Amino acid sequence: MCWRRVPATGEDVAGLQQPDGSFAGDAWGEIDTRFTYCALLCLAILGRSSLINVPRALDFIARCKNFDGGFGCTPGNESHAGQVFTCIGALSLADGLHLVDRDLFCWWLCERQTKTGGLNGRPEKLQDVCYSWWCLSCLSILGHLHWIDREALTRFILDCQDEEDGGISDRPDDMADVYHTFFGIAGLSLMGYPGLAPIDPTWALPVEVVQRVKKRAEAAVAVVVDVGADMTATMGVAEDQSAKTPAS
Repeated sequence: MCWRRVPATGEDVAGLQQPDGSFAGDAWGEIDTRFTYCALLCLAILGRSSLINVPRALDFIARCKNFDGGFGCTPGNESHAGQVFTCIGALSLADGLHLVDRDLFCWWLCERQTKTGGLNGRPEKLQDVCYSWWCLSCLSILGHLHWIDREALTRFILDCQDEEDGGISDRPDDMADVYHTFFGIAGLSLMGYPGLAPIDPTWALPVEVVQRVKKRAEAAVAVVVDVGADMTATMGVAEDQSAKTPAS
């Protein structure tokens, strides 16, 4: 990306925020907490979080919270492990974790662990490797990773690995795919599995990559400030010249 185009990109993302604080996914207007997380992460990467109304975004997420401590895609929708990651991730990015009922919410997450060791997304649903990320990332962000049986979950993930191609599937004996391979590896990383690089639970990227991204974001902000200063100076010179030009 050309960092001189950061203002336009940031403004495009910020323009998707709605009056109630939520974010639409595009011009068609679908509302979902997934888009709130995506918007906040985009702006964090660009160093342009100041373009949006953060308190209003936090208020929208808080209204998506349910009696069980979890979060839905919009206010009134049921809690789902995939959606709770987007909400907790967004709250983490916006310094809004004080809005989470930590013990109640983390207990709901722990109840997602089945007898197989794997995690599901909602009560009475099958376990799936992808929830190794959706659930664990939230527990990690909130400091409650020790509340689940990590050894059992590790065994479940490894049981889902294809012995021939090495990929990971949703459940044992199913076909491996890149989606579940990523979330399986990410979940193992969060649990400190040997040989894996540490992953940031909020950004869903290796910690080392997040550090580099943040440095580039800081540099981008500096470029934006410099460009703004140059434009202001240019306009000032133009105004001075206009003032000195005698009227015809």
